[in-house]
Amino acid sequence: MSSDANAIKIVRVPAAVRYRAAQERGEHMDVMHLARWEASRVYAVGDIHGRLDLLDAIEGMIAADIAASCTDEPLICYLGDYIDRGPHSAQVIDRLCILSRDGAKRVFLKGNHEDRMLDFLDAPATNGPSWLKFGGREALESYGIAVSVEPGDSDWTNLRDRLDGVLPDTHRDFLTSLDLGIHWQGYFLVHAGLNPERAVSDQMERDLMWIREPFLSSEEDWGFKVVHGHVITEEPVFRTNRIGIDTGAYQSGRLTCLVLEGGAQRVIQTG
Repeated sequence: MSSDANAIKIVRVPAAVRYRAAQERGEHMDVMHLARWEASRVYAVGDIHGRLDLLDAIEGMIAADIAASCTDEPLICYLGDYIDRGPHSAQVIDRLCILSRDGAKRVFLKGNHEDRMLDFLDAPATNGPSWLKFGGREALESYGIAVSVEPGDSDWTNLRDRLDGVLPDTHRDFLTSLDLGIHWQGYFLVHAGLNPERAVSDQMERDLMWIREPFLSSEEDWGFKVVHGHVITEEPVFRTNRIGIDTGAYQSGRLTCLVLEGGAQRVIQTG
């Protein structure tokens, strides 16, 4: 039998099929069924948005904080929005993929910008214009893909195919395996928040990544405090039912990390 006959044939699944499968998700979910983590202390890192310099800086500050206190088994939780807007989306994902293998306890949540990128890979003509408007251009450029000022209708599939051709498998795996939220003690960590008009047991997955109002103005007692990013504020916001830590790192230079230990809360920031 010839060597050609014994060769393994590799069939590449088209991006539209692959990412549509990755994006399939139920409409409703009980957030109480999401993972519960055991840790002596939690470091929650806000929206990074393509700022590799700030990611490296906050990682150094977290490492120094852990070393100074000799805490056992801390957990580092990243709240999502790793990509878009800043100049180094691809490099940020690279770094997070490396960090995920360093032996520390880390969990990576899914933000609306990761959701939007996956939607673009699924249906580029439908989702491309909105993605570019909110930072997708910078993300594509970080992968070495130049984008015209005003892509035409015929350009979107080509852009998706070019991204699909250069996206490392490690990045695909990272993007399609992100968690929606986690519980730790009396906290629920999530990218955007929860819908106070729905029961905790009947939330919409999309809201966990995308919601703003009525979550932000709600005084709902969830039975836990929500830690989230997603909505930019000049300084972290501390409310009775939520803590918001997106301080607009991509434009302000301030990447915020909330440190939780027992009933104590404190902040570490770059900039």
